[in-house]
Amino acid sequence: MNRRPSLLAVTALTAVAALSLSACGSGDDSSSDGIKGADVAGGTGSASPSASASQGGVERPEITLPNEFRADFESWTNSDPKLQAILNDGREELRSKYAAVIEAKPDSEAVAFYNSDATLTSARKWVKQFTDDDDSLIGKVRIFDAQVHINDTGSGVLFYCVDEREASTKNRATGKVIDTPDKPESLLQYRVRLDETPQGVWKTAALTTVPGACS
Repeated sequence: MNRRPSLLAVTALTAVAALSLSACGSGDDSSSDGIKGADVAGGTGSASPSASASQGGVERPEITLPNEFRADFESWTNSDPKLQAILNDGREELRSKYAAVIEAKPDSEAVAFYNSDATLTSARKWVKQFTDDDDSLIGKVRIFDAQVHINDTGSGVLFYCVDEREASTKNRATGKVIDTPDKPESLLQYRVRLDETPQGVWKTAALTTVPGACS
């Protein structure tokens, strides 16, 4: 939403959070080692609106979004199982933050599960931008154009676009709704580096957003 200036600086490969919905102006469009172009995800199926559970023998947190807010992941598939695992965990990291805002839980266990130590503090700060103002999320975001590959160091690299123009914030106390501006900056490109844990979870290790990069 366009209700406050950017609160966090975005820098590639450091502890950063996705500055979207309320803080779209601080993306860094520079690339860095480990975040380069990626292979386009194939397939036409959309992800389940409430994914959860076990993958590769690891019990993942269940993340549920209410009917008032939808996160639609388009063509979020890849024929390579390892690349699909990166897509899955990258998707759930974003969904965990949406759910934490809606549930007013900046210390969400799901957010911690999908973020590394390098990004967890900033991810929680991003959630607190909303919860400190008693704001929730309504409407719909569209996530599309996923590109994924594994770089030379073994990290996963995931680029995707998020269209926030149909999403809004809603204050829990007053009911006031603030819509996302219908402008190119409300389409963001997320550039994510993920590292695989020994348990097989692809945790977000670095994240940069670039407002307007997907217009």
